[in-house]
This record gives sequence, structure tokens and C-alpha cells, in this order.
Amino acid sequence: MPYLILDLEMSGQEAGYHDIIQIGALLADNDWKVLSKFETLVYPDNEETFSSYSEKVHGISLEDLEDAPSSYDALEDFETWIRKTLRRDSHERLHDVVICGQSVINDINFLKATYDDLNIDWPFSFKLVDLMSISVLMFQVFENNKMATPKSYSLKSVADYFGIYRKDTTHNALEDADITYQCFKKYFELAKQAKLPTNS
Repeated sequence: MPYLILDLEMSGQEAGYHDIIQIGALLADNDWKVLSKFETLVYPDNEETFSSYSEKVHGISLEDLEDAPSSYDALEDFETWIRKTLRRDSHERLHDVVICGQSVINDINFLKATYDDLNIDWPFSFKLVDLMSISVLMFQVFENNKMATPKSYSLKSVADYFGIYRKDTTHNALEDADITYQCFKKYFELAKQAKLPTNS
């Protein structure tokens, strides 16, 4: 069961209206070993939706996207990368791929909306693992074991807790995907150490 750790940067916050402008992703195997990484900028389908607020978050301007591929070409490259890494046929569905991320449903909504707008077949299922949901559970485990907990459920807070730090102040999709992957890996390593009491 491969894990696709995904992060997107967008031109704004509304799926179906704003556009994806950067895709960052890692593919990992069952043991959370990284198989491959992917990153691309994406030229927005609707330039007029590009917001100054989003530019402050990711630091990507319209000028930075001048030579970026269209959303159609970017998604084609994205799928080709997944299939090549997993050695899948070009027509084979990717239903076993688990999409992972921080508040990952937001990224899935944007990705699905883009597939729909371009009339491209959605190749995935809706199997997902959300880092924030795992954090909610793990914070309780930390508290029960009288351990310190991160200050919030944000990616930055969880990453800081594990000693994982962003290189820049702005968001980059591949860097965020990599940080998210490292947090997932830390949680799964802790899960392997956990032992539940047996029923007597």
C-alpha cells in the first residue's frame, strides 16, 4: 500500500474557484521509506483569481509562473511520475494509493476540482490519512504519559516538536510535503513502541 504525501499551494482558498499553482509530493512504501519526490509549479487557469494574500503565504508571484506548465500538463506529469515510480501501466487505476497530508481533505478537494474542470478521469480512491487527525489522537497519548505536547495541531507546531524546521518563512509545496512526511514517520515510529494492556 503506497503512501502519497501531498501538499499544494493555491492562488486562493476556495476549491473550484482558485487554482493550484504548485504541487509537491513524495511517494513512500509500507515502511515509510521514500521512493521518489515530485515538484512542479503550475500556471493558473484563471489569472484573475490570483490573490495577494496567497502570494504572501507561498511567495510565488504570477511572474514566477510565466514558464510553468498548464494545469493539464502538470497533472499529466504528476500521474506519470506516480505510475513510473510504482511501475504501473498508464491505464491502471491508483485505488490502492493512500493520499496523506496535513488537513489533506483540502488538498484533495482542490485536486479533484481541477481534475473535474479539465475532464480528466480521477485515478485515485478516497483513501486518506490526515496528519491533523493523527495529532489529535497522539496528543492524548502524550498527555496520558505525562509528556509535553506541541502547542497546536498546525504542521509547524508538530514539526517543531519533533525538531523538524522549515528552511524559509514562506510555504513551498515540496518542502511542506517533506516536513509532513517526516512528522508521519515520527508518529508511526512511536506507534510501533506503544503497547496496550492485555485483557486478563
